[in-house]
Amino acid sequence: MRKRRIASAGLDLTEIGFGAAGIAGLYVECTEETAQATLELAWQSGIRYFDTAPFYGAGLSEERVGRFLVGKPREDYVISTKVGRLLQPAPASAVPSHGFVGAHARAIEYDYSGDGILRSIEASIKRTGLDRFDILYVHDIGTYAHAEGDNARHMQAFTRSGIAVLDELKASGVIRGWGLGVNEVAVCLDVLERSHLDCILIAGRYTLLDRRAEERLIPLCAERGTSLVVGGVFNSGILATGAVTGARFDYVEANADILERVGRIESIAAEAGTDIATAALQFPLQNPAVASVLIGSADTSTLGRNLISLTRSVEPMLYEASRAFTLR
Repeated sequence: MRKRRIASAGLDLTEIGFGAAGIAGLYVECTEETAQATLELAWQSGIRYFDTAPFYGAGLSEERVGRFLVGKPREDYVISTKVGRLLQPAPASAVPSHGFVGAHARAIEYDYSGDGILRSIEASIKRTGLDRFDILYVHDIGTYAHAEGDNARHMQAFTRSGIAVLDELKASGVIRGWGLGVNEVAVCLDVLERSHLDCILIAGRYTLLDRRAEERLIPLCAERGTSLVVGGVFNSGILATGAVTGARFDYVEANADILERVGRIESIAAEAGTDIATAALQFPLQNPAVASVLIGSADTSTLGRNLISLTRSVEPMLYEASRAFTLR
């Protein structure tokens, strides 16, 4: 599989990465056997970049990815995890699932300070059993995930000590690079004004439907030497299923406007001789600023179907023709 470089981190990522939220039971149960089989198919298909997070299944994703990778040569893959959430033991009755079926019973404590980041990476290393991570993403900082007052407090902790600790971890070789892992553009623009970022994992904002990263973020990343990793290429599902009843967009059921937009894009894709899922998967890779696209498959059949879609040809005119129906 072809690779693309994050220059400031000296890392080469496979164009397709494996997003490990699904194997932690996102929305539907995923057994250990299914998770390991899906990871194995990803490996056999040439994927060598794996992204996980403490939030996914309250540690379950990191554990499963770690069990898979622990026997692989360390120089053969790139792995990223996230900081900003610390997991604390709690009774199952007191902990929401956060959308993960079969998640561990652990409460979440937000901490974007330098101390919180150090505690987070230490816990992640223990959960995975790996000796190090290549990339750390600051997870869900910003007003998309937090109320204004809470986010101001988190941003203060991050800028006072979190950034300095991440820079030191990179300078000392503990990690190769760091960035943000978020679902919004505004916080990326904000942090880029404060610090250099090696990469940004932007979920759902540079897709066939939602191009809100296109106007300001992508040009700024090119100027600053920051690479993009794109997640959420299906916008929570609707770009995989099409405009069907009950389709999800941005983690909730799609409204009439979104269904109309997706229906129009589906028609354009059909006229171009392809399907919307294939077009959605390949769209971000048209941009050289994108280092990798994450596929968040939860089973081998879904992953296999997506990998086949990546081999199909898509007419470039489709992407321009669909622009009129995108969110920007």
